[in-house]
Amino acid sequence: MRLAVIIGSTRRGRFGPTVAHWLAEQAAKQFEIDLVDLATANLPATLPDADDETPREVAVLSSRLAAADAFAVVTPEINCSFPATLKTALDWYYEEWHAKPVAIVSYGRESGGCHATAQLRQVFSELQAVTIRNTVALPCYWEQFTADGGWPRASAGYEATAKLMLDQLVWWAEALQDARKRRPYQP
Repeated sequence: MRLAVIIGSTRRGRFGPTVAHWLAEQAAKQFEIDLVDLATANLPATLPDADDETPREVAVLSSRLAAADAFAVVTPEINCSFPATLKTALDWYYEEWHAKPVAIVSYGRESGGCHATAQLRQVFSELQAVTIRNTVALPCYWEQFTADGGWPRASAGYEATAKLMLDQLVWWAEALQDARKRRPYQP
């Protein structure tokens, strides 16, 4: 099973890569990992007309997303939502998301990114993907560093939450993969 872990933040000094690498380490026990960093994907900010040629960067990422059996989106919460660059990346693709499960890992202030998660659920529903129930929310994540700068502190309990979420993601990934093999998905 192949999991695309998508880093949704492109800001300078962002925390997303720290969370994504931690999640990838947890998920590598159950998935083959493809780490997708939107900061290096170089997707154009402007979406094309129907007759426009697909930009090379879009085509490259398309094949990676299409090869995934499941997705894990790592997103900050910015102004009670997820970043515009993540929305642009979601909008560039359509069939790549169909009938595949999505786990969401969010981080932010006190809400831990729950507002961003709620909005992502709506968008993924429109893209005909299945968001799983359990998430990992990281409130005030900056307080969870160890004295030597490691993240997260063992006492944070994020590993147990991630394991539950990843176990659900595996179940959905296998179920939807089997369903797509038996009968191709028709939107």
